[in-house]
Amino acid sequence: MAAGLRALRMEVNMSRPFVSLCPEITRADALTLMDWLEDECVTRHLSDSRQVSRSIEQVIGRVQLPVLTHLFNQGGRFFMVCDRHDAPVGFVRLVKTGPDCEMVVVIGNRERWGRQLGASAIREAMKVAFLEMRAAELIAKIHPQNERSLKAFQRCGFRLQRQTPALACFAMSSDRYRRLLREGPAGDADDIHVTELDHARLRNLVAFEQASAVFELEHEIERAIVVDPRRVPRDVVTMNSRALLQLDDEEVEVALVYPEDADEGDGKLSVCSGIGTAILGYREGNTFDWRIPNRTCRIRIGKVLYQPEAAGDFHL
Repeated sequence: MAAGLRALRMEVNMSRPFVSLCPEITRADALTLMDWLEDECVTRHLSDSRQVSRSIEQVIGRVQLPVLTHLFNQGGRFFMVCDRHDAPVGFVRLVKTGPDCEMVVVIGNRERWGRQLGASAIREAMKVAFLEMRAAELIAKIHPQNERSLKAFQRCGFRLQRQTPALACFAMSSDRYRRLLREGPAGDADDIHVTELDHARLRNLVAFEQASAVFELEHEIERAIVVDPRRVPRDVVTMNSRALLQLDDEEVEVALVYPEDADEGDGKLSVCSGIGTAILGYREGNTFDWRIPNRTCRIRIGKVLYQPEAAGDFHL
């Protein structure tokens, strides 16, 4: 029965919507964007879609480069929204003015509408805006008839700030964002557990690192359930644990360590690395997708081979 329940939990987890924000914009991405922006169903509620489409067309014609990221990031941050197979399904733009940041989210692939990819993209964009760009408030301006967007932002915790017949302005403060993270997992994430000692050490680590390098780790620390080291479940990946992982089709044994102890050749992964941040606090049997440089990886926690707390090694 226990095995059956675990299998059911894994099946439910893998059915949740997953997206990642990909910062590199290629010529192929630009052509995809043009196709989306020429679709009246996609652009119906976008006020500047024609202007943006013409700008992209001019860029493609003028610049003969395979990667156009720097051109799309002028005046803000631009990301392609990709699914778990790294196929583009939409885009996100973040423009910071003073302490505040404005967000535009579009799911351009109409075949993927109705699958809550928009809400997942909003959550990923909030992570970047608040934890990497350090925005004090995040704002979204939405046409009142754009029901899909209205529901997606409300589902993510945004509050209506003001409304006119032509525009509904929603906002999320940094304080509220962090509070929502601590209150419970986002719609597409499992609970993770971190011990009180690890939590304190990791907070100090984040404080001394550049935000852009460890904002994913900061996000995981913010949302973690903090527990007494003597009460953490034995199958949780804590700091200095060793675990058997399934990374896509490859099985690997790793140890999760602090940066000063990292040695990838010996399987010792820094908690600041992509896979290191990903596995922190997860339990045996958990399966999830995680964006690492250049691709999305499916990770399964196969077995926790050694956990300091379970072994009574509380000094580690």
